[in-house]
Amino acid sequence: MENEHYYEVAVKWSEDRKGIMSSSVLPLKIEVATPPEFPKGMEGIWSPEHLLVAAVNSCLMTTFLAIAENSKLEFITFDSNAKGKLEIVDGKYMISEVELMPTVTISNEADKEKAIRVLMKSEKACLISNSVKSTIIFNPIITIA
Repeated sequence: MENEHYYEVAVKWSEDRKGIMSSSVLPLKIEVATPPEFPKGMEGIWSPEHLLVAAVNSCLMTTFLAIAENSKLEFITFDSNAKGKLEIVDGKYMISEVELMPTVTISNEADKEKAIRVLMKSEKACLISNSVKSTIIFNPIITIA
């Protein structure tokens, strides 16, 4: 694998506080807008704030899937909720915290410690978490089915 990769994304303003995000390598376009908490913000449309939190959360999932496969961890489900905290820090808005709440369901109680290790390793290896200034709060849950 090469050491450098580039991911190109374009955004084009459409109207009001809304635009269309796209990438030449992806088939779907995403409508993006100022979130409703801000003046002229729009409800029901993905915001940069949502996308940042989504990037951290989806990176956790993809990293977990790779590490679980390499570790031969058998699991039934992986789900993760994330919550980003927007606040003013040093006079600037920022997502200061992202709380990750993954739940992994396994069938064998004996794999519980392994599942926890894989989750912890996944959080530490997530390249998006390692790329943002936000504090990552990690609250994993293991369930047995």
